[in-house]
Amino acid sequence: MSEILFISHRIPFPPDRGDKIRSHNVLKHLAGLAPVHVATFADDALDYAEQGALAGVAASHCLVHRSKPLPLAAAAAMLTGKPISLTAFHSTALAGYIRKVLATRPITTIYVFSGQMGQYVPEDFKGRVIADFVDVDSAKFEAYASRDGGLKAWAEKREGRLLRAEETRFARRADVSLLISDEEAALFRSRAEGNDSVRTLANGIDSVVFDPSSVRPEPQLASLPYPRLIFTGQMDYAPNVDACVRAVTRILPRIREAFPQASFHVVGRNPADRVSALGGDGVHVWGRVPDVQPWLAASDLALVPLEIGRGVQNKVLEAMAMALPVVLTPEAATGIAARDGAELSIASDDDALAAACIALLQDRPRAQAMGRAAREHVVQNASWPAALADLDQLVGLPTAEARDAA
Repeated sequence: MSEILFISHRIPFPPDRGDKIRSHNVLKHLAGLAPVHVATFADDALDYAEQGALAGVAASHCLVHRSKPLPLAAAAAMLTGKPISLTAFHSTALAGYIRKVLATRPITTIYVFSGQMGQYVPEDFKGRVIADFVDVDSAKFEAYASRDGGLKAWAEKREGRLLRAEETRFARRADVSLLISDEEAALFRSRAEGNDSVRTLANGIDSVVFDPSSVRPEPQLASLPYPRLIFTGQMDYAPNVDACVRAVTRILPRIREAFPQASFHVVGRNPADRVSALGGDGVHVWGRVPDVQPWLAASDLALVPLEIGRGVQNKVLEAMAMALPVVLTPEAATGIAARDGAELSIASDDDALAAACIALLQDRPRAQAMGRAAREHVVQNASWPAALADLDQLVGLPTAEARDAA
């Protein structure tokens, strides 16, 4: 019987941030096809607490604490000429587990989640290799470099250049390269020259879990005056940090000209210092919460002013599924085939974003109609079963139905 090796840069549990939501659903789907062996990292004690959940899905697993400090990883990367991303996710323990699994189990497919984990795929592996890049990481670092200056920009430019070379190398090694949206796939093709195996595997959303009719609004948030604006996500991720700073310092003051009591709520794990410093004067930094749905249910509008966006934003799909009107930038709307003005509201500069928020907050029936349309769009077009419908064929293993029939 064929088995699968799943290599991921973070444990796919709990599914509480964008990359983990995708890896979690992909892993569960693969486990329905064949026994899956999982090699992955834990960032902290909370990740280690999920080891039992991982064991419940995986035939075997290796969970390694990613403890290498970023400065140490950077120093090692400079000495070896490798991207910092690869050095930060290198582990001899993980590599040893992978060698053992490949030597002792009938692995016919390796599914690699995130490009920096391609370093673990042996060149002599004869089976099928699926590279789920999710989005184009190298382009993200290039965008950082164009925004920043000095030594930081130099390091980001170096990372972008070396990651682009690694993405090209691994894409040529893989049988299929997956990106999260058609836009990301097109960008990847234009950069990884000579590669014709690039496909789109979109993200989905569980519209049963994210259903406003079955969620009680979070009482602390719901008790605050109208309007309540929200931003969710991993809050030590640089684009999210920048988006929150932009929202609080540049957009919220404009909204308060029309709504003096407007509050802004940041919900997500590991708030960076720049985010924590925003708290006060109607800005609430709540940090990690057990479930984001009650916080979305208690909000009046989701504001997502990302300036650097790669792939499909789960935070947007989740807000839409909760029937919440969303005001966002074109970068945040990438890969979401919803209609501007109907299922969400897209604007670019600070004045336009503030104006879009004010217009919806002043017209509550219109805002509610947009929220309903947004949820309907997600239910009809963005479920996980629909998103992963092509995965069986891409992996190259028979479906459960085909095995049963045989």
